[in-house]
Amino acid sequence: MTNLSRLGSTDLKIAPLVLGGNVFGWTADRDASFAVLDAFVEGGGTMIDTADVYSAWVDGHRGGESETMIGEWLRTSGKRDHVLIATKVGMMPGPDGKGLQPQHIAAACDASLQRLGTDRIDLYYAHRDDEDVPQADVLGAFGRLIEAGKVRVIGASNFSAARLKSAVDLSRGGDLPRYHVMQPEYNLVSREGFEGELQDFCVVENIAVLPYYGLASGFLTGKYRSRDDLSQSTRGGKVEPLLDGRGPEMLAAMDAVAAETGATLAQIALAWLIAQEGVTAPIASATSARQLADLLPAMTLELSKSQLESLTNAGA
Repeated sequence: MTNLSRLGSTDLKIAPLVLGGNVFGWTADRDASFAVLDAFVEGGGTMIDTADVYSAWVDGHRGGESETMIGEWLRTSGKRDHVLIATKVGMMPGPDGKGLQPQHIAAACDASLQRLGTDRIDLYYAHRDDEDVPQADVLGAFGRLIEAGKVRVIGASNFSAARLKSAVDLSRGGDLPRYHVMQPEYNLVSREGFEGELQDFCVVENIAVLPYYGLASGFLTGKYRSRDDLSQSTRGGKVEPLLDGRGPEMLAAMDAVAAETGATLAQIALAWLIAQEGVTAPIASATSARQLADLLPAMTLELSKSQLESLTNAGA
């Protein structure tokens, strides 16, 4: 049985790995998506992460493909009450506006609920900050969704420490809802955006951290060790810069830990994240049940203090 952790100061509890849904309806077709989702729940997973904008970057896609696929799976599997659904607003424009304009948040939430085929979103994120809209107006819009029973908990993704702090300060009076979750980019080779002020604030305020790009677009699986490997995936271009700098030293350190533990590099990368202060669960995606089977053991992999330190210090 997978141990569940409380999501910040909310009543929600989740397993220590969140399933990323960006691939559903993109690099994972219906059969592959359903197989991954089934295997995730069977393996003790509890939260699925998506966004209204997934996968608008693909030619011929409009956004909403991932939510639609998850909605079909929820309907056919009957597992809605076995999982928590997290989705996001703020990166996809619509006829009602864009960003975090209150009218856009309201309409986007209804559209997400319809695609997902559910009456509630368990965790609804501001996908990115929108400095053109007063934060009180943004929180007010989220508050109306919570009052209507459409959203249970809200979170912030891609916010700076200063903007997250100012939003939390606004909610202290109790009239506006509070961001209980932070979703930053964070992994062994991308740490500057989270470590320090943002991490410290989340720890002090008991804001659960669910980082994305936990495997650095696949680099931390060891899949890309030379430029010859970049053509293996649509994400190859993203990881090319990691072949220089601290990347090779990090893979070497991970190889050493793998030799000691028998764990795969993907499991080691995710276990390191799970062990970091403030982190509740990293997000990782899989395009097949076989790929997912490589990720699930990270939920119970405990690295020693010396192993964690060697990874933290690699390439520093």
